[in-house]
Amino acid sequence: MIVELGHYALILAFALSLLQTVVPLVGAQRGWADWMAAANPLATAQFVLIALSFAALTYAFVTSDFSVVLVVDNSHTLKPLLYKISGVWGNHEGSLLLWVLILALFGACAAWFGGNLPATLQARVLAVQGSIGAAFMAFTIFTSNPFLRAAFPPFDGSDLNPLLQDPGLAFHPPFLYLGYVGLSMAFSFAVAALIEGKVDAAWGRWVRPWTLAAWIFLTIGIALGSWWAYYELGWGGFWFWDPVENASFMPWLFATALLHSAIVVEKRETLKAWTILLAILGFGFSLMGTFIVRSGLITSVHAFASDPERGVFILMIFAVFVGGALTLFALRSAALEAKGVFALVSRESALVLNNVLLAVASFVVFVGTMWPLVSEMAFDRVLSVGAPFFDAAFTPFMIALAIALPVGAVLPWKRGQLGRAARSMTGAAALAVALGALTFALQTGGSALGPVGVALGVWLVVGSFLDLYGRAGRKGLGDRLRRMTRLPRAEWGKAVAHAGLGVTIFAVAAVLGWASEDIRVARVGESFEHGGYTLTLTDVSREQGPNYITTMATIEVRDGARFVATLHPEKRVYPAAGMPTTEAAIDYSLTRDLYVALGDAQDGGGWALRTYVKPFATWLWLGAALMAFGGLVSLSDRRYRVAAGARKAPRAAATPAE
Repeated sequence: MIVELGHYALILAFALSLLQTVVPLVGAQRGWADWMAAANPLATAQFVLIALSFAALTYAFVTSDFSVVLVVDNSHTLKPLLYKISGVWGNHEGSLLLWVLILALFGACAAWFGGNLPATLQARVLAVQGSIGAAFMAFTIFTSNPFLRAAFPPFDGSDLNPLLQDPGLAFHPPFLYLGYVGLSMAFSFAVAALIEGKVDAAWGRWVRPWTLAAWIFLTIGIALGSWWAYYELGWGGFWFWDPVENASFMPWLFATALLHSAIVVEKRETLKAWTILLAILGFGFSLMGTFIVRSGLITSVHAFASDPERGVFILMIFAVFVGGALTLFALRSAALEAKGVFALVSRESALVLNNVLLAVASFVVFVGTMWPLVSEMAFDRVLSVGAPFFDAAFTPFMIALAIALPVGAVLPWKRGQLGRAARSMTGAAALAVALGALTFALQTGGSALGPVGVALGVWLVVGSFLDLYGRAGRKGLGDRLRRMTRLPRAEWGKAVAHAGLGVTIFAVAAVLGWASEDIRVARVGESFEHGGYTLTLTDVSREQGPNYITTMATIEVRDGARFVATLHPEKRVYPAAGMPTTEAAIDYSLTRDLYVALGDAQDGGGWALRTYVKPFATWLWLGAALMAFGGLVSLSDRRYRVAAGARKAPRAAATPAE
């Protein structure tokens, strides 16, 4: 009964989304206040209904209702409760329901917290958001129904993909979807502004909080996915340039560019056309990521096994929304004329450079991701584009961005002096060069990647806080520090986020430049040296888990005579799914990770062991956490909350429909 109610609620929400698409749009066009006002209750009702539908599906998973096909295919009675719940979105159909739930949530938030928006703009934003919801609910109901019933319910299920039975993957998809779908709000604001033919400073203020929220969620989601790949897949890396990894990274790059571009619209009423285009492309690449994950055309450990026909449906959604928005963009180009002018050396120019580097880097990732598919379809050639291409093609743009960022942040609006801005960063530059040179001198035989990463990381971190220090006036140190504490939260958030980028760049360079690897066969009782540590394989045992059987090794780690840790790498087999997984054992510390993965038993005796020493690996996720925290600090600034302080258009101009 509950499952049927969930199915019915989803269908009713689809009907309401069609009303939400049409009624407010007509009302805004005709100036009918009551039709425009209908958008708010429709958005709220749609969210409530989809939440009920999602709760019904979750209930079916938690109670192991094997009359539902999706539960049969993705759950098992012995599975822990956390993974029963995460099994709801650990598949194509359930994840789509989560997608539309988050989409409806953002629409409802625009209704609840958008009271300061002009009535016509709010109505059009909610209408566009409703149309996206209608498209994805149609996709869910007609091609990917999560409530299909089994004609002959089995006694037990097939279990969830074992790779997804992990806390990191339990939380990674919801955060990623909050980011993906959050960009739909920037898209809706862009299309609504194009329909109205008006993009001004107030619009830039309104769109920034939504973009910032989406960017924060995407940052957290990508970091969680990277961390999961690091400790779960057993290969010792944190980023593989996998197509699905790239599918989340490209919208993040566009969202980062959009955040900076919207500042220019708000402050100077210029770059309007570019900012609108970024909002369209950001959501467009989110849809492209959805296609990559669900079409079945590109193989990935992260992808949902799906059929190409569903991919065609997603491509149709992409064509309608992105193609329609770009057509409207072309028709409304006259309304996007920039008002502000600026010199070549100015804050605006620095932000343009920032945007160009991010956008081009994103297109480089897109070309590398899609080229194997294009090559196979167009030229009948099977090609593989891997990490060497992406490292060589993507890295220069990030280095240029890191070099330009601190100086660009201190340039004044409209017109500035490059020499004066550079002089304010002299201390940061000197410290960065000195530490980079010291690192190069101390390392023995290492690549230049480590010293360059140290220099860039220090340059970004110190430069970010020198920017704050410079904004606190020109009086004594004590007075400056007091003034720094009173700076707007958005300034602090920007500094923390930029510093987080510096920490991440340093950590990436340190891990790639200084990591060491050892692959060997070890017998029980045998010791070996690696990275200054002595590792002893003391035992290998077979254990029974909740829904798996594991082969667990016990490895004692010592640094000379000092005991360091006991590690337990595992090889698990999930009988219901018939699939093995590798569970790496990691001894975390602030300056290095000691990483051990257990391989198969060898014919001649012993076990295959892979051991890595990863310098500063923890700083990768510390940097991502700092970036997300910086975004949260900025979002807490009242000036950047939804429509706070923005110019409010009079609502009295609207009239009720007759």
